[in-house]
Amino acid sequence: MKTVYLDNNATSAVAPEVLDAMLPYFGELYGNPSSMHTFGGQVAEAVETARERLAGLLGADPDEILFTSCGSESDNAAIWSALQSQPERRHIITTRVEHPAVLSVCRYWEHQGYRVTMLGVDAKGRLDLEEYAAALGDDTAIVSIMFANNEVGNIYPIQRMAELAKERGILFHTDAVQAVGKVPIDLRHLPVDMLSLSGHKLHTPKGIGALYVRKGVRFRPLLRGGHQERGRRAGTENVPYIVGLGVAAQLCADFMQKERVDVARLRDRMESGLLERIPDSRVNGDIQNRLPNTSNISFKNVEGEAILLMLDRLGIAASSGSACTSGSLEPSHVLRAMGVPFNYAHGSIRLSLSRYTTAEEVDYVLANFPGVIETLRAISPFKG
Repeated sequence: MKTVYLDNNATSAVAPEVLDAMLPYFGELYGNPSSMHTFGGQVAEAVETARERLAGLLGADPDEILFTSCGSESDNAAIWSALQSQPERRHIITTRVEHPAVLSVCRYWEHQGYRVTMLGVDAKGRLDLEEYAAALGDDTAIVSIMFANNEVGNIYPIQRMAELAKERGILFHTDAVQAVGKVPIDLRHLPVDMLSLSGHKLHTPKGIGALYVRKGVRFRPLLRGGHQERGRRAGTENVPYIVGLGVAAQLCADFMQKERVDVARLRDRMESGLLERIPDSRVNGDIQNRLPNTSNISFKNVEGEAILLMLDRLGIAASSGSACTSGSLEPSHVLRAMGVPFNYAHGSIRLSLSRYTTAEEVDYVLANFPGVIETLRAISPFKG
């Protein structure tokens, strides 16, 4: 059975061009890029080419890019460095809707005696700039706020928030894992100090990420050991995956504008079609300011997990805004922060598209999804 894959915010298919570029570095080009000989030198050159390509996508200098294993490592490294380089500052600002890669880190440091401010959101998942500005203080070591939300797709006012932090001499980090490659980011004009990204959201294999660190920002490495990545991240470079990330970045730069239009058009057609066909359904998030590929829809009086199971039987891969923990179904922390009503929050589904999503796949979803909700509502214990 063919899979209609609509879970690209979780991970994306490896682009054929990326795989082709990676393969030689699993075989004949196996040298260590830190070696002095020519055999290793050609591998080092490939790493630097990838760094240049990624820097080009971001409007950064190649020296400002360091490769990591994933977005979570990049987030950890950014926050660690900010705290270690400013021991006199004991305050962190983040939001209630961050990815666990940031929320868990902030909670850890809170247990270590740091003060953590978690900004709230309104019913559409939007941040309040006045609340944010009031939270900034002389003791603030770092602000860490995601560029775009992984669940509802909201794009946050990072430009203004970073400017406000800069005025106070406060470091600003953004988790841009969901945004890089989907919306334009130009770090020549966006005054963030650090930015995290992950390759497998950009059509590379899992296991490669990067952290942008602006020139002049004091940086304390999370991983210590060798001199790799200019002393900022120890460990022999994951060359095949770095090469793949470079190619993926180039593909994003080449096709981003077309993808933003085409993918958003498919997303909107699918979303409006589902809302028309299924009563008591609602879109979550700020539909005027979100990622072009992301739709989060809630269906009243059904469970998200049950929806996913039935969709899976039809070959449709999506994700739920609910998480099953210890046998108790809990709505996502993002939807709870937004105040989505309980009987809607439990039936939340995220549909996230990519450049590989087709109109025929959207048609298939529209033909089959309404029947799933109708069936589940007929047997649902939820009422009202």
